[in-house]
Amino acid sequence: MESIISISNISKSYGKEKVLDIPSLDLMKSESFGLVGNNGAGKTTLFRVLLDLIRPDQGSVTSKGLNVAETEDWKLFTGSFLDEGFLIDYLTADEYFNFIGKLFNLDKAEIKSRLSPFEEFFKGEIHGKKKYIRDLSKGNQKKVGIAGALLGKPEILMLDEPFANLDPSTQYSLRDELKRLDQETDVTMLISSHDLVHVTEFCQRIVILDHGQVVKDLHTTSETLKELEAYFAR
Repeated sequence: MESIISISNISKSYGKEKVLDIPSLDLMKSESFGLVGNNGAGKTTLFRVLLDLIRPDQGSVTSKGLNVAETEDWKLFTGSFLDEGFLIDYLTADEYFNFIGKLFNLDKAEIKSRLSPFEEFFKGEIHGKKKYIRDLSKGNQKKVGIAGALLGKPEILMLDEPFANLDPSTQYSLRDELKRLDQETDVTMLISSHDLVHVTEFCQRIVILDHGQVVKDLHTTSETLKELEAYFAR
């Protein structure tokens, strides 16, 4: 397998607290990668370092051989949604999708076609609504952000807690869509989640982060869920 993201000697501290300390971690092309850990484990901080939203105190991240701190070219093949701060909240959902589509030179017909797999996920609550994104529920904001992250057909997709704030049926719709992407495309997915069941259902590899350190790196088997539950039940 070919490495697509390489993490080398990353550390990050806030004051005296070290929140990330990862000597080496390689993510493989087309791999579905789950990141799990308790609150404060460093999951979101790691994602923000991978997306060059914050800079580590030392170390580097390369994406397809590009140092993310030295060029923005990696953004052309990367889709991400971490929180509502990624949205343009004074637009409606349709205006937001049109804005994202223009970044990828998509016309309205192409945007509609690429969004069509999400109709069940949207549950009739997104398209054609006059509400600004800021007035949508947290769950519907998340739907808009996830669909927007996928609109450009990225080679790398990063989602932070994608199942949070979604009702149970919508969680399963999202899980099925991520499983479809995993099976039918070459996208490399990085998903952080507290939901161990959903993560083990489609992630081929799962890393446990604890106090900013990788404490387990598991290739998913029928026993992985039990191993994760045992770890967090300590």
